[in-house]
Amino acid sequence: MSQLQPSVPEQEIPYLKIQHTEPGVHSAIIHRLLLHFAQVAPGQDIVVICIGTDRSTGDCLGPLVGTALTKYNSPYFHLYGTLEEPVHAMNLKETLEHIQHSYKQPFIISIDACLGQTASIGSIQVVQGPLRPGAGVNKQLPPVGDIHLTGIVNVGGFMEYFVLQNTRLSLVMRLSEIISTSLHSAIKEWNRGFIALSRPGQ
Repeated sequence: MSQLQPSVPEQEIPYLKIQHTEPGVHSAIIHRLLLHFAQVAPGQDIVVICIGTDRSTGDCLGPLVGTALTKYNSPYFHLYGTLEEPVHAMNLKETLEHIQHSYKQPFIISIDACLGQTASIGSIQVVQGPLRPGAGVNKQLPPVGDIHLTGIVNVGGFMEYFVLQNTRLSLVMRLSEIISTSLHSAIKEWNRGFIALSRPGQ
């Protein structure tokens, strides 16, 4: 579970924050992701890390997204963090080391739940730069990602563990559905555009 708005030095692309109930939420997230994908070099591996645990309602956003993404069986990205095999505080460092040894300078997309102000509950954020998992519950974990997506699942500022345990699953499920479908669509569209550009004569 991450802090609300990680500090990102001199963002080139402004962060997106949008309520999950907004019309066109999928299109807005896809469009913003495509702007970020302009940073991806030809042949560069895309790695998606979904952070969280299946043992907490509020903190299961990441694993839910990861599990949803596995159903696409996409060849366009590598995935870590599902309900079956979650990436959490206990194995995050090990997972990052494995990724760095397995891929050469991968473009990493990290996904996590976070807490925020009451008015922001239900919002999804797309932010340039790494997220800082565990910051919302005072854990010291390594920063993760070239970009990150977070879902604000509940109110922060007090008794964070209790709040996470008492977060409505219906909201977390809805946020995970939007994030997973939007991310998959954006990666698929980016690859389709890249293939078209690499074959100008066809």
